[in-house]
Amino acid sequence: MNLILRILLTAVAVLILQKILPGISVDGYGTAIWVAISLGILNALVKPVLIIFTLPATILTLGLFLFVINAIIIMLAGNFVDGFTVSGFWYALLFSILLSFLQSVLYSFIGKKE
Repeated sequence: MNLILRILLTAVAVLILQKILPGISVDGYGTAIWVAISLGILNALVKPVLIIFTLPATILTLGLFLFVINAIIIMLAGNFVDGFTVSGFWYALLFSILLSFLQSVLYSFIGKKE
């Protein structure tokens, strides 16, 4: 149940950000859900491999290179999901930063049930 709620909240965040950023385009609600699912899969499978390969650059930049990795993940999702387009790297970078912030705000409303 928590996973479904997180996917839906990420889809809402994607829809909000596509209204704010002119370089991001999402065709509809279904596309936003597929973007949220693909971002989850890419973050679970591809991101750890990219982090390992770019570990020297990440250490050298004190972790700031992780923003570049997040932008690459966003651009990959733009290639995989029809109806989700990212105009360029800088829009992907800004989208990833704002998505992380918006997800943390939205996920705080879920709270932990113990």
